[in-house]
Amino acid sequence: MNDVSVAHPAPTQPALALDPSDLLGELYISFWIPTAVLTAALVIKLPTIVKLWRDPLLRAVGGLLLLACAVFVFAGPSTIAVVNRVVGVPNISAPWVYSLLTAFCASCLLLIIVWRGGVSDPSAATRRAIWWVVGVYSAVIFALWVLFALADAPVERLRDLDTYYANTPFMREQIVLYLLAHTVAVLITYSLIRSWVRTDGLDAWLRWGLKSLGVGYALNLVFDASKLTAVVARWTGHDLDWLSTDLAPPVAAVSGFLVAVGFIVPHAGQYLEGRWLMRLGHWRLRPLYLLLRGATGRGVPFTLRSSAELRLTRRETFIRDVLLQLARHFDEDLRHRAYEAAVALGDEPARARALAAAVAIQDAVAARRDPDGADTSAAPDTTDLLQEIEAVSRALTRPDEIEAVRARAAGAAESVPVHE
Repeated sequence: MNDVSVAHPAPTQPALALDPSDLLGELYISFWIPTAVLTAALVIKLPTIVKLWRDPLLRAVGGLLLLACAVFVFAGPSTIAVVNRVVGVPNISAPWVYSLLTAFCASCLLLIIVWRGGVSDPSAATRRAIWWVVGVYSAVIFALWVLFALADAPVERLRDLDTYYANTPFMREQIVLYLLAHTVAVLITYSLIRSWVRTDGLDAWLRWGLKSLGVGYALNLVFDASKLTAVVARWTGHDLDWLSTDLAPPVAAVSGFLVAVGFIVPHAGQYLEGRWLMRLGHWRLRPLYLLLRGATGRGVPFTLRSSAELRLTRRETFIRDVLLQLARHFDEDLRHRAYEAAVALGDEPARARALAAAVAIQDAVAARRDPDGADTSAAPDTTDLLQEIEAVSRALTRPDEIEAVRARAAGAAESVPVHE
C-alpha cells in the first residue's frame, strides 16, 4: 500500500483571543477633528474676547482654547516628525508638546479660579491662587526642558515615546512629571465643574455646556490613567504599551471634542435661541400687523439686509404707533364687556384680556374707517394694551373665539337697563 499523507488543518486561535491593540487600532480618531472643533469654538468666541479684552474670564477662555488647539496640532505624529526635522534634534517635540499640555492644564485651573473668585473684584486669596498656579506650572515647564536636555534620547519615536523611554534616566522623570501635572489639574478642574453644574439657577445652555466639559475632563483622567499604567508596566517588566499608543490617543481626541463642544454650546445655543425667539416674535405679530396695516394703508418697508432684531423692533414700533393713533376710537366699555364675556366662556384671565383687546381693536379699526364712528373725547389708557401686543396678535388667529366673545358682549350690552 502506498503511504497517503493526510494534511491536517492548522489549529485556529480561539475567537476571543484578540489583542486589544488590534481592536483599538480600528478606532483611530484623527487629531485634526478635535482641532477643527476647537478652532470653531475659538472663532466663535474671538469677537467677544477682542471686544471685551479687559475681562479676565474671557481672556482665560481664549487662552485655553488656543492652547487646546496647539496641543492637538503639535501632538499629531506627522507634525511631530516635521518639528523634529526642522529643529534638527530627535524627539524635540516631546518637551514642546508636554509644555503645551502643561500650559493647557494651567489655563484650565486659571479659568476655574477666575470664575470662582469673581471677575470684577477678585479677592486676595484668588490673586494668590492665580500666582500660585502660574508659578508652579511655569516651574514644571522649565523642569521639562531641563530634563530633556539631560536625557539621552537619540531614537526618534513618533507614537510610543512615553513607553519606549519609560526606563531612560531623565526622560522617565520628564514623562512622569507632565503626566502628574496634567492629572492634578484635570482632577481639580473636574471637581469644580461638577460643583458648578449642581448650582441652581443656571441657564440651560450653560448647564449642557458644563456637562460636556465634565465628560471631557473625565475622559482626560482616562487618558492619564492609560499613560501612567503603560509606563508603570514598563518599569515592572510588562508590556501594556497598547494603553499608551492605541487607547490614549482616541480618548484624548474625544475629550478634546467634548471640551470644545462645552465651550461652543452655551454661546452658540444662546445666540441661536435669541435669533429664533426674534423670528418667532416677528411671525406672531403678523396678524395684528396686517390688521393695522390695512387700517392705515401703510406698513413697515422691507429691506433684505435688515437683521431679525431690527425687523422685530420695526414691527413692534409700527404696531404701537398705530394703536396710539387708534386710542381715541377705543370703546373701553366694549372692552370691559368683552373681557367679562371671555371669562364667562371659560378663558383664563390673560387669554380673556387678549381676546377683549382684539375685539376692541377690531371695533376701533372699523370706527376709524367710518366717518360717523365713535370718537371718544378723551383717549383711554392703553399702557397695558401696548405691552401685550403679542398676546393680542395671537388672539386674532382665533376668529371663532373672537366672534363668540363679541356676540356675548353684545348680548350683555342689550340686557343692561337704561336709566333716565
